[in-house]
Amino acid sequence: MIFYGKHSVDETDIEAVVEVLRHQFLTQGSVVPQFEEALCQYTGADYCTAVNSATSGLHVACLAAGVGSGDLVWTVPNSFVASANCALFCGASVDFVDIDKQSRNISISQLTAKLENAKRLGKLPKALIVVHFSGLSCDMQAIAEVIAPYEVVLIEDAAHALGGQYQTEKIGSCQYSDMAVLSFHPVKSITSAEGGAVLTNSSDYAEKIILHAKHGVTRDPNLMQGESHGPWYYQQVALGYNYRLSDVHAALGLSQLKKLDSFIAKRVELAKVYQQALAHLPLKLPSVEEFANSAWHLYMVELTHHSRKEVYQKLHEKGVGVNVHYIPIHLQPYYENLGFQAGDFPNSEHFYEHALTLPLYPTLTDAEQQSVIDALIQVLS
Repeated sequence: MIFYGKHSVDETDIEAVVEVLRHQFLTQGSVVPQFEEALCQYTGADYCTAVNSATSGLHVACLAAGVGSGDLVWTVPNSFVASANCALFCGASVDFVDIDKQSRNISISQLTAKLENAKRLGKLPKALIVVHFSGLSCDMQAIAEVIAPYEVVLIEDAAHALGGQYQTEKIGSCQYSDMAVLSFHPVKSITSAEGGAVLTNSSDYAEKIILHAKHGVTRDPNLMQGESHGPWYYQQVALGYNYRLSDVHAALGLSQLKKLDSFIAKRVELAKVYQQALAHLPLKLPSVEEFANSAWHLYMVELTHHSRKEVYQKLHEKGVGVNVHYIPIHLQPYYENLGFQAGDFPNSEHFYEHALTLPLYPTLTDAEQQSVIDALIQVLS
């Protein structure tokens, strides 16, 4: 079976993890700070806090933004549920902005109209979480300009996008956003087995992110009430969470980061082959934007004339493990119980009904990719 995604771990990664296991600190040692610094150097962001998942990262980003009970957070339906759940974790409410049919990212025209209406109703969001779907950056400058009059905190869900580029900057630079969240799940650009990170250029946000991700506990005398009792002393000054990344996970992530550009180059190469080989088929292929270089986390096509369920089943029978991303968040039973329903966000729903994710990962061989292409041609003929 050729799966849709697969991690790429070699002996240098294994040796990096074993090296940590042989030493004293498995957590709260020196490797996590090294990983955080390396991520800053790669993306260009000023501050980085590594966490145990991108979901945790989204949660603490919302907390750092001051999201709480009575607030409203907007995101897109075309994402994994974590992009919306993070707001609910904070006691806030969630609403959605539909996607653009071509880019599959947030529709800027619909965002503009929704903000204007929300201002009239007095229901502006506290934060907007945009998702760089499949690794392609949203048009961040345009989004930042649209939301500027409304004082909305802008958070990038960049879980798909590490290694990609927007304009002249790496995704994660926070050039136009307040914070950006990364994922190191096994099928992402790099992996730490499980893990994530929050990037920002704001020292204030960085301080809050660290506090919320680490129990709300500090050893910084400047943040304490009263005098320190000594070098052992700490205080809990906020209600935080244990979202820390271990040194074992960070060692794998740090080793993987050294290979990131080669991983992305291979993904770009594979995507180009798909774009050329599938152009004649009854499919809508991913769009390519002039302002961004995609990290190509996912390669997704839309079926235009065939039953997605039949194509999915036939490809699996041929050993091609295609997948589907994503069931729109607002159609999940939990969100339907909150009042959302089918028809609310038609572009996201249409995309879901026709979408199919093809195998794409750095170790996918030319022969394996050709097998995928041949199988797809046979099924669609």
